[in-house]
Amino acid sequence: MPTDQPDDDTTTADDPRRARRSVDRDIVRLALPALGALVVEPLFLLTDTALVGHLGATSLAAVGVASAVLQTVTGLLVFLAYATTPAVARALGSGDRRGAVHAGIDGMWLALGLGGVLALLGWPLAGPLIDLFGAAPEVSEAATAYLLVSLIGLPGILVVTASTGLLRGLQDTRTPLVVATVGFIANGLLNALLIYGLGWGVAGSAAGTVVVQWAMAAVYVVIAVRAARASGAPLRPGASGVVRALRSGAWLFLRTASLRIAMLTTIATATGLGTIGLATTQIGLTVFSTLAFALDALAIAGQALVGHALGARDAERVRLVTGRLVVLGIAGGVLLGLLTLAASGVLGPVFSDSPAVRAALPPVLVLIAAGLPIAGYVFVLDGVLIGAGDARYLALAGVANLVVYLPLLWWLGDGLASLWAVFSFGYIGIRAVTLGLRAHRPGWIAAALAR
Repeated sequence: MPTDQPDDDTTTADDPRRARRSVDRDIVRLALPALGALVVEPLFLLTDTALVGHLGATSLAAVGVASAVLQTVTGLLVFLAYATTPAVARALGSGDRRGAVHAGIDGMWLALGLGGVLALLGWPLAGPLIDLFGAAPEVSEAATAYLLVSLIGLPGILVVTASTGLLRGLQDTRTPLVVATVGFIANGLLNALLIYGLGWGVAGSAAGTVVVQWAMAAVYVVIAVRAARASGAPLRPGASGVVRALRSGAWLFLRTASLRIAMLTTIATATGLGTIGLATTQIGLTVFSTLAFALDALAIAGQALVGHALGARDAERVRLVTGRLVVLGIAGGVLLGLLTLAASGVLGPVFSDSPAVRAALPPVLVLIAAGLPIAGYVFVLDGVLIGAGDARYLALAGVANLVVYLPLLWWLGDGLASLWAVFSFGYIGIRAVTLGLRAHRPGWIAAALAR
């Protein structure tokens, strides 16, 4: 396993240019593979959708409904990576590699336990959850079957999530990229075999993904065991470590839930704009989410580098990493915004055959493009504060953001353009304010060092 670590001895006040170059190299080294892994992850669902799509509309609709449930669960539990990364990075930065590996293993045990509990609870609840979508009986039946099989893989995918946090904390984002890429290829081949070769249909799609999820988890377990043996870390879970991960994870869960609520209320508001407004909003959110992958990669680098610097008690490096990430985040947002603006007039046919949707989409993309520099600032500061272990503040700020955003959405989101203006500048803007107030407050690094 790669063990690249930041070149801390170059972050000195007497050679600031060399220090900036060192930090920039570390950010790029971590962010580029992280971006690749982030792009690969949604390809699993896209592959399943493409393969199942040839079985007919009922099968495709069933996978869509079941995937909505699964994505909600796994999305809310992303804290298993976000809580593990800073804990591992901080221990590594302090020179305690044994403690770093053990913190990651604690996170993996927590993921396995949560996954097992949720899978057991999900079996009797699968049918009622699917019925909430109000789909046709044949769609609900197929979706329930898909969900029941998929629940078998839930502990595996959560172990993968926590293991990714372990490796990121160890300053290694290349291994997750390799595992995700191989998993993606294996998932496509196996699903094609089970769906069409063996004629398992929708159940084959779920079964193939489950096998790959557990295989990826097994790879990460082997990596973790080797790291534990090399560092002398115990493989058994430590009660205090699991409790710490769970406590931090609970705050990060609330933070993620606030983000989900914002997205869902945006979609719910768009339903009042009619079919064209809702369809255009769905395309807009898809474009925004895709562009966010690049900015998320910088945030992941921030988690790992800030946590490591805090562990090393290097306040100057924390300030330098934060400053460089802010510059790169805003610059990245500007670049992505210009690309989106340039493509705003030609993307319509890519997403829709409807003339009305094509006509409505360009103004939405222009508003998304205009807000991306703010989003770049928001995403990197989110990563910085996660790396600093400031989960409680992120959770409370998420609630405060909703308190501001939801009334704005209610009062001003009565048209497609105004809806997206409120989202791009209202919601993302208030996030920029709450995160900026924290990250630029005098003494925040000292407070982070004291945690």
